[in-house]
Amino acid sequence: MAKFSALILITVVRLAMALPAYESLVGRSASEINEYIAREGIAEIPNPPLPLVDGSIKLVNNPSHPFIPAGPDDIRGPCPALNTLASHGYLPRNGIARPDQIVTAVMEGLNLGNDFAKFLAYQAFLMNGNPFTNLMSIGMKTPETGEDPPLPAQVGGLSQHGTFEGDTSMTRLDAFFGDQAAFNEDLFQGFIATSAEYGFNGTYDINAAAELRYQRLQDSILTNPELVFNSPRIISAYSEAVFPTIFFVDGRLNNRQLTMDAARHFFDFQMMPADFHRQPAPVNFTMVDPLTKAIFDKHPFSPGSNQGVNNFVLQPETPPLADFCGIYHDIALRVVPDQYPNPTGYLREALNKNLGFLFDAVNTEHNCIQAFPYGSD
Repeated sequence: MAKFSALILITVVRLAMALPAYESLVGRSASEINEYIAREGIAEIPNPPLPLVDGSIKLVNNPSHPFIPAGPDDIRGPCPALNTLASHGYLPRNGIARPDQIVTAVMEGLNLGNDFAKFLAYQAFLMNGNPFTNLMSIGMKTPETGEDPPLPAQVGGLSQHGTFEGDTSMTRLDAFFGDQAAFNEDLFQGFIATSAEYGFNGTYDINAAAELRYQRLQDSILTNPELVFNSPRIISAYSEAVFPTIFFVDGRLNNRQLTMDAARHFFDFQMMPADFHRQPAPVNFTMVDPLTKAIFDKHPFSPGSNQGVNNFVLQPETPPLADFCGIYHDIALRVVPDQYPNPTGYLREALNKNLGFLFDAVNTEHNCIQAFPYGSD
């Protein structure tokens, strides 16, 4: 009996190690999910935060949010904004957060508008988070997560290639070439060179953003045989190109011209510059959409993927960047169901709730038709 009890204890410990709170449930069998529910219970899923009561400019690198470098057990990932917010305590410093915490952090720390913040957070969470614990890693797993789950499960987190993170990043390698979440100095030198050639007074502005986005795509076409550049990556690729021209620029200047010193702080040091102030008013889709369109229009493209080096094959069934509602539907009706094909019970309820939050984020300004991959009840 003692040996049997010991065996049960070892089994439970291994299950706990294999499925930490912030690991994705993608690919899990029904029995594994039921075991997890029985052991951990179901986390409450709070409604998304409301818009800021005070959305004015303010000092955000302040004594209440000092910079503390990430410790050896703290997780960081491919997004310099979330890395920086974690290092300043706007997000949990360990890099594990609920999607509503991410919404609050990007609103408080950078002054993203409520709808834009919700879209980014819930899109990422649906593809990379744990619906039962309502937690997500802003990077990849750490040694504390235990053994990787068996295929076809994916390890949760924003560093998971092919969902929120993807090829042609401005300061991170394509996954084919190495660690896609780590800051890359060679690519940052390209960022600096492009800003010097195309940006106003050597800053990273909208003109530099358009050229760098195009250069990174062309470089990946020429060198990465496994390049994928379609939905949902296309919307995050263009958003991340525009993002620094707005949110990494001190709100007192608000000139859409990012200096290389400020860029180094956010991209490399994962910290806000001294005396940094957020944007003077919440920035929503109405400001971001025209900027993404502007950089796209300088170098238009059609979605596709490489079938070998320098063999970019178009995928006309993929919604283009201009079709925002098409991209939303692709996420809701293809990407999420591909990862959770037949959810039942609590899992289905959690997914439907988060899909509802995603729709609320896009509906205000884009007037999309709501998608119900798992029914509307």
